[in-house]
Amino acid sequence: QVQLAESGGGLVQPGGSLRLSCAASGSILALNAMGWYRQAPGKQRELVARITRGGSTGYADFGKGRFTISRDNAKNTVYLQMNSLKPEDTAVYYCAADLGTFPFRSWGQGTQVTVSS
Repeated sequence: QVQLAESGGGLVQPGGSLRLSCAASGSILALNAMGWYRQAPGKQRELVARITRGGSTGYADFGKGRFTISRDNAKNTVYLQMNSLKPEDTAVYYCAADLGTFPFRSWGQGTQVTVSS
């Protein structure tokens, strides 16, 4: 199994920046990819960014040019750098791991990001 420990959420001003971290432990050799999702009140959970084992990245349209996903393989940690934050970015952000074996996905506990003046 893979366990995910998130940190970095909080309250920020519009236009500000925030860096989320997600440290993975456990059966990390089973990881195919890791990513970040978010869920705002009344909305479905949506993909924010994803990075594969080989380092390929992908972003939702709303994050392109503002968000950057990266990894530190030595620390088994994935980061999400969020710049130029907007109030509509307010959501619970979840770290996720895509696994090559059952149960195929592992989730972090979620961290609240609030963008408000």
